[in-house]
Amino acid sequence: MIKTITPKAISHKKILLRVDFNVDLDDKGKILSDFRIRANLPTIEFLLKHQAEKIIIISHLGRPKGKDKKLSLLPIAKHLEQLLKQRVVFLQDCIGAQIKNEINIRKERIFVLENLRFYEEEENNDKKFAQQLAVLADVYINDAFGVSHRLNASVAAITQFLPSYAGLLLTNEVNNLNRLIKNAISPFVVVLGGAKISTKLPLIDVFLEKADTILLGGGLANTIWKAWGFEIGKSLFEAEKISDAKNLGSRKAELVVPVDFLVASSFKSTKGKVKEIGDIGPKDIIVDVGPIATKAFCGLIKSAKTILWNGPMGYWENKAFRNSTIKIAQAIANNQGFTVVGGGETLTVIEELHLLNRYSFVSTGGGAMLEFLAKGELPALNFLKK
Repeated sequence: MIKTITPKAISHKKILLRVDFNVDLDDKGKILSDFRIRANLPTIEFLLKHQAEKIIIISHLGRPKGKDKKLSLLPIAKHLEQLLKQRVVFLQDCIGAQIKNEINIRKERIFVLENLRFYEEEENNDKKFAQQLAVLADVYINDAFGVSHRLNASVAAITQFLPSYAGLLLTNEVNNLNRLIKNAISPFVVVLGGAKISTKLPLIDVFLEKADTILLGGGLANTIWKAWGFEIGKSLFEAEKISDAKNLGSRKAELVVPVDFLVASSFKSTKGKVKEIGDIGPKDIIVDVGPIATKAFCGLIKSAKTILWNGPMGYWENKAFRNSTIKIAQAIANNQGFTVVGGGETLTVIEELHLLNRYSFVSTGGGAMLEFLAKGELPALNFLKK
């Protein structure tokens, strides 16, 4: 079990809080979705309520090469201030004597430090860098589930220098995902979409033994049909995963792939034709799951007691090819069982459809969620175990 925060552990202490504020920004630096920021509010409010002396928030943003001002955490700090309705101090670095001094002398309680990835030592899990972070505080809290599958300095090496605990978000993620792994109520339906089967193969392998049905759409289904010898035209698939796809034999769960698709001449098309898998021509591009398969998928979802969903069913970026994903999203939202959704594209889908609050649990992790469900653990969580 992982160590979770308690009032005693944080009272009158300086807290170094690692969060995942890696949100999407537009060209002007405007936040496109604040879901990940809001997900950390319960932990921040817990720290304030139980008299943490200072809350020093650290995060990364994007993949900067050096100190890229376009990937500064300043707009995130300003947005957090609005959400909390109290002063948040942004500091223009994340390590150094000047930063430590400013935290100590200022009366404000909440600080956001600059992008951790402005230093390459962060992703290299550098101990000296972690120690420079650690001297800023008395206690470390990991509330960054979305980064906990990576051995970065701010989630791994840092735990060598400070008493370390899991935040409320991280604990909630682990509890809800463990429920899927260990206590899912049957019928348990897994819905997987997206472009690449390579990122989902470990998950499919695990849930073929745990779920009742696995529904596949997107490029995942294309790769399987290709492996089974069917024509998929110019559709997206992963050639290097053909042999793996062939070996996805029947086990406990039934593996269900679409029998019909919407095809187009290009991803930029605004119209498509419905074709069954045997009728797809060499110049066709599969852009969405067809109406027959969509209806069948929704029927299985309706009767499920537990559902996991990750990834859109078609080429979601084009509004003409969203029908199946929309119907799947709505069907899962209408289900009264335990429903868990996650992944970057999936989050975009449900936010655009205003369905964010219609699921039992929405994970903040993409790769972290997939890895946890496949392995039952994440590298960074091992450093928080009792």
